[in-house]
Amino acid sequence: MIIVMQAGAPEEQVQEVIRRVSELGYHPHIIRGTQRTVVGAVGDERGKTKLQSLEALPGVENVVPILQPFKLASREVRPQRTVVKVGDVEIGADRLALMAGPCSVESEAQLLDSAYAVKAAGATILRGGAFKPRTSPYSFQGLGEQGLKLLAKAREATGLRIVTEVLNPQDVPLVARYADILQIGARNMQNFALLNAVGEARKPVLLKRGMSATIQELLMSAEYILSHENYDVILCERGIRTFETATRFTLDLNAVPVLRKLTHLPVIVDPSHGTGYADFVAAMARAAVAAGADGLMIEVHPKPEEALSDGVQSLTPARFAELTRQLALIAKAVGRSL
Repeated sequence: MIIVMQAGAPEEQVQEVIRRVSELGYHPHIIRGTQRTVVGAVGDERGKTKLQSLEALPGVENVVPILQPFKLASREVRPQRTVVKVGDVEIGADRLALMAGPCSVESEAQLLDSAYAVKAAGATILRGGAFKPRTSPYSFQGLGEQGLKLLAKAREATGLRIVTEVLNPQDVPLVARYADILQIGARNMQNFALLNAVGEARKPVLLKRGMSATIQELLMSAEYILSHENYDVILCERGIRTFETATRFTLDLNAVPVLRKLTHLPVIVDPSHGTGYADFVAAMARAAVAAGADGLMIEVHPKPEEALSDGVQSLTPARFAELTRQLALIAKAVGRSL
């Protein structure tokens, strides 16, 4: 249920509603809009009729049931779009967020070369994996904390913010010390212990859609993070597994307008994983911007042929720079900027 306060309701009336919601055994979530404050009451569905009595409290305009199973992610709770702020970078605003860099951190030289190149082309966030979930146990698994230190060094050198993946709940404090955005990869979208841990970390979280997950399942995973009062969640469409074998995955760009309708959270697209081939990345990146994505995550490597992971889908710095020039034109056509 959501308790909608009257426009201009004083803070003491809001606090009284919060107190009563807690007394009834529900967890209050406060969303302060430009005109009204809304208090979300999250808890056992069976007792929600008790919340209806709160309409009688001073300052309450009405009490409305939330129809969607994802309560806090729903536009019913927050009609206006959420903008996630990472330092001076905004994700979900008019300017598109461009996250770029290598799949994995391999060396200081490789990472710094990548960071300088993507920043020169217009990226504001550096992506790079210090911990890598790989299908084969014999594949490169990442540099661990050393990789995190190199990412921090690249941030200091370039000013780019950092997004990197965390794999285990016990690693969340370590990764959070270095990263600006904690990434939950596709394989961990329903790792509920990890979702709870990043929710409690209170840092921005980039949540990737699982390769076999529905849109509702993605939003329910986001709900785990939001339920810890961490509202800085970014959703990422990165392709789903279908019968098609011509590409690594099938990039579901339908998800972009659907998510924009269902949720207030920003939505970005990863065309590198979505296609699996560098030759297709630019076309799908352009399509994602046209579809309404709030940003892109693109793999860029100074020497893709020497990459320790995902080189076949990584753009060279030159190809990435050309892509950003194209994206600027499309962004302008749809009322955005790059």
